[in-house]
Amino acid sequence: MNATSLSRRLVGAMTILVMCLMALPAVAQANTPEQLIRDSIDELMGDIEGRRDYYREHPDELEAVVDDSLEQVADFRYIGASVMGRYFRNATPSQRSRFVDTFRQTLIDTYAKGLVTFDYRDIRVLDNQDAGRYEDQASVEMEVVASDGTVYPVSYSLRQDDGQWKVVNVIVNGINLGLTFRNQFDQAMRDQNRDYDAVIDGWAPELAVDELEQGEAG
Repeated sequence: MNATSLSRRLVGAMTILVMCLMALPAVAQANTPEQLIRDSIDELMGDIEGRRDYYREHPDELEAVVDDSLEQVADFRYIGASVMGRYFRNATPSQRSRFVDTFRQTLIDTYAKGLVTFDYRDIRVLDNQDAGRYEDQASVEMEVVASDGTVYPVSYSLRQDDGQWKVVNVIVNGINLGLTFRNQFDQAMRDQNRDYDAVIDGWAPELAVDELEQGEAG
């Protein structure tokens, strides 16, 4: 497989993250995260599939849709603190807020374009979900089937805060995105001699192509 093909599949695999997150706006009102995710999948597939051409011509509107959807379902402050890891404590309130905003905008800019180009055959929530150990935490397992038959397992970690379920981490094809981004933030801090502002200004998270292609076992 050549580099161009791998790059395209990388964009497709990472687009899964936003595709599935956009399926979850009703999770906040869910009796169970699993059931509301199931109910939301049909709405997602109908909306995106029916408006791909429109969104290709109006990318700003698509970014706004992604931004609004992520705001509803993802706990970005929790995620930002997790990605910053041990550096969070010594960051100023301004630096913490800036990183959260930068992290969020990075996801929007990177994945919105892929929403209208990634070809998928099916998005499905798996049966027989495992019960969580804690009432305020949940995990929901899904699969995204690409048009070429490739199956990408997706696992969401959610936490309940003030009666609302929010996504706090995603594992795609065995790759823990939260942990991967945390390791990248840690490496950037080392490279920049712990210059928070330089790391935040230059934040551009990446995942190795072979990681997503081969998954955890690769």
